[in-house]
Amino acid sequence: MEKRTFFMLETLLGLLLDTVLDGLKMLPFLFGAYLLIEFLEHRAGERFVTSLQKFGRAGAVAGAVLGCVPQCGFSVAAANLYANRLVTAGTLLAVFISTSDEAVPVLLSHPESAGKILPLLLAKIVLATVTGLAVDFSGILKAPQKDLEAVREEHCRCHTEGEGGILVSAILHTLQVFGFLLAVIFSFNLLIGLIGENRLGSVLMSGSLLQPILAALIGLIPNCAASVVIAELYAEGALSFGSAMAGLSSGAGLGLLVLFRTDRDRKECLHITALLFAVSALTGLLLQLLIG
Repeated sequence: MEKRTFFMLETLLGLLLDTVLDGLKMLPFLFGAYLLIEFLEHRAGERFVTSLQKFGRAGAVAGAVLGCVPQCGFSVAAANLYANRLVTAGTLLAVFISTSDEAVPVLLSHPESAGKILPLLLAKIVLATVTGLAVDFSGILKAPQKDLEAVREEHCRCHTEGEGGILVSAILHTLQVFGFLLAVIFSFNLLIGLIGENRLGSVLMSGSLLQPILAALIGLIPNCAASVVIAELYAEGALSFGSAMAGLSSGAGLGLLVLFRTDRDRKECLHITALLFAVSALTGLLLQLLIG
């Protein structure tokens, strides 16, 4: 019994050491990505709201392009604007679909996976644009009912310049996501150790049409951990492109949480969530059928 316990502890410590070493290799790339992201967010944040409002019904185009910029606040800003009826439902969905939350920095932390980023972002921009325009011009969801002459900027900043600036914000963001990554990598390594690499594909439903649906459900979780898990599994080859597309398209970060908190029309919020899930899951299924 003691030998078995010792063996288990030794195995766990070995997995933990491998996880830390793998994580430390990714840390410089992760920090570099967040440093660039924080710079872009501080420069682009004020223009985001203005751009969405200027485009009106064509705001879905701006939302799809700007939403793919990896940061924590655009989906929150779009949810606030929609709750105040300052942007259209299509614009909101475009931002939600194109938002990738923490996926881009996680993929950038894997230099060998850098080539996966551009196709994923381009596909999400196309899907976001088509969905947003279709929703607005078809009138499926309620359109904005009021306009305001001036809008107070409402977008999430995880750490403002007064709280330490871009460098401190990038460090804190890196450490937060690094913690999630270590947990994901350790769980993944433990899973491989317990069931073996040969059975891993069946556990994660590789090649199954259920995988994109499951990924889309995970993406709906209003937490950056969801995008970290999906991006990491995609980088490791455990998720297909279609599944990653489904999960990262339905994942709107904290946007959905803010929408339900700020929009009093719960039925409308549920319709938006259902449409977000349906579009993401069906797109993932189609991609799974076309490219495997």
